[in-house]
Amino acid sequence: MPIDLRRAQHARRGPVPWLVGGLFLVLLVLTVSVWLDASWVADVDGTVGDAAYDLVHGHGTFVAVLEWVATWLGPLVLRVVLLAVAAYAAYRRAWRLAIWIVLSVVVEALAVWGMKAAIGRARPVWDDPISTIGGYAFPSGHAAAGAMFATVMTIVTLVLVRRGLVRRLLVVVWVAVGLAAAADRVLLGVHSLTDVVAGVALGILVPVVLWLVVTAAVFAEEPPAHPTVAGTGQRQVAVVLNPVKVGDVETFRTRVADAAQRHGWAAPVFFETTADDPGVSQAAAALESDADLVVVAGGDGTVRVVCDELARTGVSVGVVPLGTGNLLARNLGIPLHVVDAVDNAFVGQDRAVDIVQVRLDDEPETAFLVMAGLGFDAAIMTGADEDLKKRVGWLAYVLSAVKQLFRFPRTRVRISVDGGDFVKRRALTVVIGNVGFLQGGLPLLPDAQIDDGALDVVAIAPPHKLAFLSVGLRLFTRRRRIDERLDRMTGQEVVVKANEPTPMQLDGDPVGEHTKLRARVEPGVLLVRVPR
Repeated sequence: MPIDLRRAQHARRGPVPWLVGGLFLVLLVLTVSVWLDASWVADVDGTVGDAAYDLVHGHGTFVAVLEWVATWLGPLVLRVVLLAVAAYAAYRRAWRLAIWIVLSVVVEALAVWGMKAAIGRARPVWDDPISTIGGYAFPSGHAAAGAMFATVMTIVTLVLVRRGLVRRLLVVVWVAVGLAAAADRVLLGVHSLTDVVAGVALGILVPVVLWLVVTAAVFAEEPPAHPTVAGTGQRQVAVVLNPVKVGDVETFRTRVADAAQRHGWAAPVFFETTADDPGVSQAAAALESDADLVVVAGGDGTVRVVCDELARTGVSVGVVPLGTGNLLARNLGIPLHVVDAVDNAFVGQDRAVDIVQVRLDDEPETAFLVMAGLGFDAAIMTGADEDLKKRVGWLAYVLSAVKQLFRFPRTRVRISVDGGDFVKRRALTVVIGNVGFLQGGLPLLPDAQIDDGALDVVAIAPPHKLAFLSVGLRLFTRRRRIDERLDRMTGQEVVVKANEPTPMQLDGDPVGEHTKLRARVEPGVLLVRVPR
């Protein structure tokens, strides 16, 4: 889970400073007003508190729901969840993200405790209380923890999840959790409105300020910009982009040009792919422009075509992943968001990776970087609805898989590795991989490395469709056992023959039905920019 935090550099020039200033002002005004027992505070708290009490009192089911919210969306639970997220980030070596989350939890908890002790405000008093709780009231710990949880998880989602319906739904969920934790306090009558508003302001303020502090430290560590190449002045960058995937082309051009200027590169030149030419001539034109770096923006298909042309040239490739799967970026740790990925192209380091030359039947040789699939795997790619992919991203593949699982037949195939004897299988799918992991970290080929000079093959051949579930469990749990149901092979050249024309795919792009696939690895012939 490599995380590039450079988006905060743009945030510091945008609305974030105003947000921080506004939250601080709200917290300061409320704290001073409560400290001085300002009359307007009593008026507002009394009016809102009475209305909430009248709404809830006497409604047992409503009260039970509110008590459940108080328990399961309380500070202890939310902080433990965030610490678990931090632990996972550390496990994936996203150290800055993990440190930021832990600091947010610790600072928020200490700030709430310190303010409660300093202000010493009593809780609201009712003749017939709905719920009772001890301790001081200002600010609300539940509201602060809920707001912090919502803020942290929203930022994590914006960093890790590509724009689309899933990202929006997740943000709505996190905000709903924060609002529920805050509103619950007033409805149960254990906090006044000003307690809750101050808690929300504090809960948002802490992680936002720490986010800016952590990212500021990142920028301070960056080496000076303005790299040059002897005799050429500023380094040259060319950009090959798929306008369908980019969407707002002019905004994207401006973003890349700004990044190039910021990092000391010459103004970029742009080449757009077309339906008839997915990147071949554009990559050639980029090379003819004497580019020191070629940035390719699009899905795995566009990246595949351009990288095939740039292999063996010594020119670095910066990938801006804009597709549905983005498996190359995921396996190399390249950021999945445009701002981060563009910056990574300029400041990342080169990694020499393998590409795979492949021939389908007697067609001209082409290449792939991620995976080639035959059978069920390719049928999923073919069956995924394009409009649905735009709305829900990779979940469209999950829906396609469900439809295809009971519809697609098993195929009789023969597999040979490095010229050895053919192994016969009645397979649901055969995948040849240059990388090992699918979306969500599913380890389809756990031993595959993009720079190991080898190909990894998996043949999934369950005896019936329901047995696919047990095979899927073995994949997910990374069990090493192989048999006729799940067979793995490794080599430098792989040949797969099917008894009848079968759907095939290269890096997620359907390439029609064929009966023969021959793949061979070319070690270390492509330079790709990855995070430092």
